[in-house]
Amino acid sequence: MRLRGRKGIRQSLERQPDLIVLDPASLKGQWSRHFGNSNPIHVELGMGKGRFISELSRRNPGINYIGVDMYDELLRRAAEKARLCHGGLEEGQRIPNLALALFNIEHVLDMFEAEEIERVYLNFSDPWPKKRHARRRLTHANFLQKYSRILNNSGEIHFKTDSRDLFEFSLNSFADSGLRMRSISLDLHQEGLREDMVQTEYELKFFEKGMPIYRCEVVIGADALRVHEAALAEPEETNES
Repeated sequence: MRLRGRKGIRQSLERQPDLIVLDPASLKGQWSRHFGNSNPIHVELGMGKGRFISELSRRNPGINYIGVDMYDELLRRAAEKARLCHGGLEEGQRIPNLALALFNIEHVLDMFEAEEIERVYLNFSDPWPKKRHARRRLTHANFLQKYSRILNNSGEIHFKTDSRDLFEFSLNSFADSGLRMRSISLDLHQEGLREDMVQTEYELKFFEKGMPIYRCEVVIGADALRVHEAALAEPEETNES
């Protein structure tokens, strides 16, 4: 992926330490201190232009969000999106529960300490369709092992894609890794755009074209598993009188 950024983009990023973290590895194990509270931390790995993570942070002030991408230009665009989403903030005005980090996801263990994160979002990741590139897919077993280390007892992965092949690969990868799945959907917006969920820029375009969106949630943390299993054990409501 090649992005043509504006001249002086790195200087622009450096002027926004209130929102942009250019050395996230230095905050490994210290993200709660960075946010100034002990609220849960949710991370989007591969945030693109930032619509999803910005809107989530606006809707849920009691959760801290980190958007991660490796391209300067995407970080610049995501910062603009975030400030607009939060009411048109100027540079220097802090969004208390949002950070945008410049980082290569492959080295995610250098960015987060064990059990530091509550949720990982993987939205429309590169499908890497050629078999020889399978290890680069963000749902490959090697990546799942890394996510399992940084996720805490309430840890979950929420995954969305427009690629049927990647979805099939991912379901098999989750199963082969012994992970529990729930809320599997082969066409998330079949009955209309899900207003209870936040969409990415790609997702809105795909929806307008009538393309199916594949989604599932992966339950990893011990507490999350107990909650999930307890919900399954509850008797279903009936309409019998």
